[in-house]
Amino acid sequence: METNKFNGTNYNDWLRNLRIVLDFENQGYVLDKSLPAILPEGSSPEERLTFEKWHEDNRKVRSIILASMTNEIQKQYDRLEDVPSIMLRMKDVYAVPDWHIRYAAIKAFFGTKMTQGSSVHSHGVKMLSLVEKLEDLKAGLNNGTYIDVILQSLPLSYDPFIVNYNVNGLEKSIYELINMLIQYEATTHKSEPAVLVGEASTSKAKGKSARR
Repeated sequence: METNKFNGTNYNDWLRNLRIVLDFENQGYVLDKSLPAILPEGSSPEERLTFEKWHEDNRKVRSIILASMTNEIQKQYDRLEDVPSIMLRMKDVYAVPDWHIRYAAIKAFFGTKMTQGSSVHSHGVKMLSLVEKLEDLKAGLNNGTYIDVILQSLPLSYDPFIVNYNVNGLEKSIYELINMLIQYEATTHKSEPAVLVGEASTSKAKGKSARR
């Protein structure tokens, strides 16, 4: 959290990292679940344990949240003792709607172009990152569209590769496509030995495509 402090403009990324940290410590539930400040009379031993654990975890999580903010933003919330109250206020002020994030991700994916002479490996990694983000956001794009857009993002020097890909009716995953492009670059530009992209278990995207 130290390297990704909340600064007022990165709420969604900050919250995602916060949940990763808290889930590791089994404390993520505190973000969403409130408990009364005073234990009701007649509570069972189990309820007492739950109450005491929540308040202990609330204290720890509150400290993590405040420490992960810039000093100016921290001053807005340091008087609040209840973590869910802090999160609710932050959401009202800083949260970016999902539709806005999805629109920005789609725009970035369709708008990204590889410049002539740049590394196809770096370009491929960037496109893969955008695909994974779109999948997380359930953008609704199919595998063929991912392949189409990646091929269309290439400079003119890759036209022979695209023609060969289409003529042979190849159907590759995104990882396979990027590795083919890396090998093509190494062959045609006599580059250093290529570093291929490792295929993750989440690899889904396959499809035919054509430059339009």
